[in-house]
Amino acid sequence: MENKLDQVASFKAAMGNYPTGVTVVTAFNSDGKPMGMTVNSFASVSLDPLLILWSIDKRVYSYEEFLKVDKFTVNILAADQGDICNLFASKVEDRFAQCEWNKSELNLPVLSNSLATLECKVFNKVEAGDHTIMIGEVLHIQNAAKEPLLYHRRNIGAIPTEFYK
Repeated sequence: MENKLDQVASFKAAMGNYPTGVTVVTAFNSDGKPMGMTVNSFASVSLDPLLILWSIDKRVYSYEEFLKVDKFTVNILAADQGDICNLFASKVEDRFAQCEWNKSELNLPVLSNSLATLECKVFNKVEAGDHTIMIGEVLHIQNAAKEPLLYHRRNIGAIPTEFYK
């Protein structure tokens, strides 16, 4: 039986070897300022109603602010948005000053040039260990004809062209 530290390391290695897409979740905080963070813990939940989920670490600086929001946007990043992934994963304070974005008709911050955006209202929040799972009901969807950005073994990049052969 592995000890707790070995088990955590094995878990991180297993999950880090699971390729995922990359998203940036954005919202306006209680002061009306845009906030966002890079998230790869994103999944679809339901078709009726349209539901998605993502999880937020309780130790993240914006945790309390994200718990207060009633709406958020999931910006699914395109293959050419590695810089956006890194920006929103960094400690930079004014991230929105360093990227293109706009305020949507639903009064949500939406990153420009993403593969897709899902504007959501909070459907439920579920406490789960050191994270909170945010479940959103999708209100508006925008898709672009682009390739996705992938995350694997702490690296980001496009799907290799030979993948489709």
